[in-house]
Amino acid sequence: MTTGLGFVDRYGPWAVVAGASEGLGRAFATEIARRGLNLMLVARKEAALQQTAGELCEAHGVETAVLALDMGAPDAIDRIADAVGDREVGFIVANAAFVPIGQFSEIAPADLDQAIAVNCRGTLQLARRFLPPMAARGRGGMVVMASMAGLQGTPMLTTYAATKAFDLVLAEGLWQEFGKHGVHVIGSAAGAIADPNLAKVKTKRAPGTLSPDAVVSETLAALGKGPRVVPGRTNKFASVLMSRLLPRQAAVRIMAMNTKDLRAG
Repeated sequence: MTTGLGFVDRYGPWAVVAGASEGLGRAFATEIARRGLNLMLVARKEAALQQTAGELCEAHGVETAVLALDMGAPDAIDRIADAVGDREVGFIVANAAFVPIGQFSEIAPADLDQAIAVNCRGTLQLARRFLPPMAARGRGGMVVMASMAGLQGTPMLTTYAATKAFDLVLAEGLWQEFGKHGVHVIGSAAGAIADPNLAKVKTKRAPGTLSPDAVVSETLAALGKGPRVVPGRTNKFASVLMSRLLPRQAAVRIMAMNTKDLRAG
């Protein structure tokens, strides 16, 4: 296991950021580039990816590449592997997400399938493709973006919350398995994030809402220190209250009150 390495030596030279076109994914890409890693940016919106890649290349002198695809596509991981080629990937951010909003019985079955494909299968396949080579090198890292919604059942986000519970538990298992080989994996259970997507779906600002930069900073600071992080002091308190102190039914009902004003974006 390697110790005492700088960010580039421990996690470089290339990072793959899935869900990188805006908001939190763009913030991750920006901070990772600032720290000196080259970037493969993956998302559906090619124009936004190209703009971000150009700006990061100019601002930080890193190499960038983009790949426009849907992480829910059956061949997504094969296309990412082909685009990466022989680049050495030492860091992954699994940030792509699909969020069906509304009463479970009113959401199209195709949207439920898409949530599982993007949020679960996409993250799982990224880990399976890139973590074993990192382990062989004895260094590397992965951020799995989960959600506080996944700490308990969350009405109006029922399927999304379930996929984020999967992501968080996956990250915790990977943390133990790959940590023995010098690879840092962390699940980040973020609360509300002040980005364009939140404004589309929620009418009121939730307590503990953080900027994308704050979530990125706290998540990266927690790498190598444990299997999960809950960014933000208010959110940390809420996570303990909801998952350890309150009866389960009370936690679910509180989440129902917090999500009743959600609307499809």
